[in-house]
Amino acid sequence: MARGVKIRVWGDFALFTRPEIKVERYSYDVMTPSAARGILEAIYWHPGMRWIIDKIYVNKPVRFTSVRRNEVKSKISASNVLKAYNGGDKPLYLCSKQEIVQRASAILTDVEYVIEAHFEMTQKANESDNPGKFKDIIMRRLRRGECFHMPYFGCREFPAHFALCEEDDIATAYDDVPEKDLGIMLYDMDYTDPGNIQPVFFRAVMRHGVLNLADCEVIR
Repeated sequence: MARGVKIRVWGDFALFTRPEIKVERYSYDVMTPSAARGILEAIYWHPGMRWIIDKIYVNKPVRFTSVRRNEVKSKISASNVLKAYNGGDKPLYLCSKQEIVQRASAILTDVEYVIEAHFEMTQKANESDNPGKFKDIIMRRLRRGECFHMPYFGCREFPAHFALCEEDDIATAYDDVPEKDLGIMLYDMDYTDPGNIQPVFFRAVMRHGVLNLADCEVIR
């Protein structure tokens, strides 16, 4: 795979929130494809290319822990920002004392994955852009540990450490488990219509610790 790359990512905690649970946060068992794409875009993003996730290897056993976190229950509306920009008197702040709420979260602990992905060129690529150029930049950034911003596992308070993975055979925590059905999982967000962004789901089946996303069927 000329445009492919394998990246090992690990961290102390992760939270890939299930969208069907509205109040308390509860994580999926493993990393979602959209979260994996977000990590790769944090390392290197360019409008002339887009990342496609092929496989996710689960290198450590799935373990949960419970925490309670302070969150705000509202957000500043875009209309308030626009009105304030045009000279209005709409507030552009939140009073954390009034808006704060404590919520429980079921999060993953001691996680490690290998993301196998490739990229495709887009119509926004310049004349000087080509796959070889992008691949060289990506490999150089991975070997140096460089990133555009710190990657994270679902929430910004859970940073993801990363390194280039050059192993051909990757041992997972579930090598001896032929198949494990993880149910319906968020695949990604469909941005084809910017005015109507829709979630896309898929049936996640982990085989020997690997989520193979190459030919998975998406559900809209």
